[in-house]
Amino acid sequence: MDHRDHLDLIRDGVSPGGVWGEFGSGTGHFTLALAELLGAQGVIYSIDKERRSLKTQKHRLDDRLADSTKPEIHIIHGDYTRDHQLPPLEGVLMANSLHFHIRKELVLDRILNSLVSGGRFILVEYNTDRGNPWVPHPVSYTTWHSLASRLGFVETHLLHRVPSSFLGEIYSALSIRDDLPD
Repeated sequence: MDHRDHLDLIRDGVSPGGVWGEFGSGTGHFTLALAELLGAQGVIYSIDKERRSLKTQKHRLDDRLADSTKPEIHIIHGDYTRDHQLPPLEGVLMANSLHFHIRKELVLDRILNSLVSGGRFILVEYNTDRGNPWVPHPVSYTTWHSLASRLGFVETHLLHRVPSSFLGEIYSALSIRDDLPD
């Protein structure tokens, strides 16, 4: 995949501005795409547990984004599966990170506590339910649609697909968090 693919996978789920969290942001390929789409009025909380990846991410963002169009970006070293102190998020991006977790509901419950009612959740994942040592627990779009419904998301739909020589196809999906109870 190249930068255009990263943009294409998330473009239709992101509007300019807003406060977003990216969980499992790695070296920042999707962080860069998200930053470009959010623009200067956006805020990103980019969380990953690998310091080396975050260092690469910071360099990538500094090299590729102009200060005049760069959103406010908070690069956070930490484990996104644990409690974290974030402001209410209007959007969450998980790109190629959910497939590392077998107990997806547990991971997602913690993350979704940060997402406001009506907030957007974008998942980028391999479109298969059969993993390998590098992608141990992928979730196909069909499986994600069912899981998203159980987690209280509404309006889950496919955003984009790109071919992958690794596991056939990568897709992106947008799910909207249902209204919270009063």
